[in-house]
Amino acid sequence: MSSITKTPPPAVHYPDSDGQPMADNTLQFEWIVTLQGNIDLMFRDQKDVFVAGDHLIYPVEGNADVRQAPDVYVAFGRPKGHWGSYKVFEEDHVFPQVIFEVWSPGNRFTQMEDKRDFYARYGAEEYYIVYPEFPAHLDGWLSKGEKLERVENMNGHFSPRLGIRFELQRGNIAVYHPDGRRFLSYVDLGALQHETQTRAETAEQHAEEERQRAEQERLRAEEARQKAERLAARLRELGIDPDAV
Repeated sequence: MSSITKTPPPAVHYPDSDGQPMADNTLQFEWIVTLQGNIDLMFRDQKDVFVAGDHLIYPVEGNADVRQAPDVYVAFGRPKGHWGSYKVFEEDHVFPQVIFEVWSPGNRFTQMEDKRDFYARYGAEEYYIVYPEFPAHLDGWLSKGEKLERVENMNGHFSPRLGIRFELQRGNIAVYHPDGRRFLSYVDLGALQHETQTRAETAEQHAEEERQRAEQERLRAEEARQKAERLAARLRELGIDPDAV
């Protein structure tokens, strides 16, 4: 009786890059970095929240053609780390719950609709498109059943998962942390840090100047006290009661 040896199927390769640029222009890039950085900062102390930008998601094991690389995504319940792609089937089948795309002139509406269908199919709970060019605007969708339904008014909208708030101000987009602080770009964060450091150094310098003035006053008072004691001693030597003078 002959035995038949089965050849195992070839291992599937999941590339870490789709060959597409991260951004088509500097404005889109700035928004991607700002969103990813601020959200990552929000959850820096939570070990089970993974935040990534321009990162491939593979939802189906064995099929490397089914994939998307959102501009920014957030996966709750998954550990922080550094890896080439996000394979849902290796992440306890947790699909990222919040997805952001930042519009650029190279995007097509049909392409964005296909992406939204993809994210809805595999389990995204929130999907946002940021249109940063003036006059800027926002689109958002929230999961309802197996579908993503459009948010009627994004001005003042709170993300259920993230707790962040979106606003439209004079043709520009503003995003706020749950504590009310505005999302800042890397440059703005650097400028704020520099300003804060400068203020701290100035306050420290003023405190040191006050300490030196207080020390000088103490020394003058001590010198006056010693002078008075010397005068009193001299008066006593002359037989004069200094308290009676």
